[in-house]
Amino acid sequence: MFAAYALATFGDWFDALAIQVIVAYRWGADPLLLALIPVTMALPGVLLGSFAGALADRLHKAKLMLLCDLVTAMLTAAILAAPNLYWLLPLLAFRSAAGVFHVPAQQALTRQVVPPGQLLQATALNGLVGQGSKVAGPLLGAAALAAFGPKACIAINIGARLLSAALLYPLGRLPNGAADGRHVPGGPRPHMLSGLLGEWREGWLLLAQAKLLRNTMLFGLIALIVLMMVDYQFAALLRGIAPDNESLIGWLVSAIGAGAVLVLLLLNRFRRISSGWGLGGGCALIGAGIALLGLCPPGTGAAWLLGFGLLIGIGNGAYMVTQNYVLQKETPEQAVGRVFGIQNTISSAIMLTAPLAGGVLIRLVSAGTAFLLIGLLLAAIGTAGVLFHTVLWPASPPERDEAGLPPAAERSYPGGA
Repeated sequence: MFAAYALATFGDWFDALAIQVIVAYRWGADPLLLALIPVTMALPGVLLGSFAGALADRLHKAKLMLLCDLVTAMLTAAILAAPNLYWLLPLLAFRSAAGVFHVPAQQALTRQVVPPGQLLQATALNGLVGQGSKVAGPLLGAAALAAFGPKACIAINIGARLLSAALLYPLGRLPNGAADGRHVPGGPRPHMLSGLLGEWREGWLLLAQAKLLRNTMLFGLIALIVLMMVDYQFAALLRGIAPDNESLIGWLVSAIGAGAVLVLLLLNRFRRISSGWGLGGGCALIGAGIALLGLCPPGTGAAWLLGFGLLIGIGNGAYMVTQNYVLQKETPEQAVGRVFGIQNTISSAIMLTAPLAGGVLIRLVSAGTAFLLIGLLLAAIGTAGVLFHTVLWPASPPERDEAGLPPAAERSYPGGA
């Protein structure tokens, strides 16, 4: 499962770079049409995210992931033959819909196969692949683009998805985990649609009633709305700081990924993490790095910019792994897919609106000022999370081993919620 996820993640980077080159350079698309690409890819998450989570809890998770990989490979092959942007956009939307079903299935399967005491390490390893691909993916993708052209990069993604499906195929023999326990043996099984709608409602009710899950999701919602206002505007900021260095955006993205990799390697050594310090502290570090970038005048050295990017990455890594760990740990196993599906719905909805608001803000006050304001606001949100962590994330009972004792790593140092 881990190898399949790694292949799919790296393949996506090759594909994303190639599509940008084809649309912007080969087809010469208008900037407004270019802006439709992320909107098109976010829309399926808004429409299908929470239902995809309910379906992931109901169906066999490994088989659902395998099907998503095969569908993604077929749609990517269709993208390879797309003659223009008007064909490309619906294909990207359908392919994004396959990813909407893949994410909650993978999270639910992780919870099924990983012992509770190793859940933080598993979450950190998954995050390590995502952030490591952010460092290596653009570099490898750029090299492949230069050597073979964009269509070859898209073909690489097709191959990666097919290999991912092949790795998932043996997992089809796994039992369906806690999903098998929702029905009384020998009793009537509810109709597929009515059962799915009921489980979808149960997922939202679980979030509304479980304080740790609700507060984690709300904190993440507020932080993400603020962050997304500038997340797609780094190029606009760097254009004013170093107008002659177009490659600087790639180095900054790699620096952010490298910072996340460093903290994920550290967290992989632990079994628990404090929610207050992971979520609040991570958000505060992201905000500090963004604010410092906003303060940089024209001509600032690349070393300073990459250092601030590293700081953002450290905060991003701590925040991301803590959020996924809390959602995994505090959610009943049979509802993990639904919770992550709802998270996907919320994140996709934010991506439809927050970047546009950020673009308006930058037009009003300049890129540097916008980054400074957004960074300070994120730092304030993160600091509040640290100061009020006992209220937002009250400590939950530690897991017990077979002897009834907490895991050894938790007995050696104090842990948070």
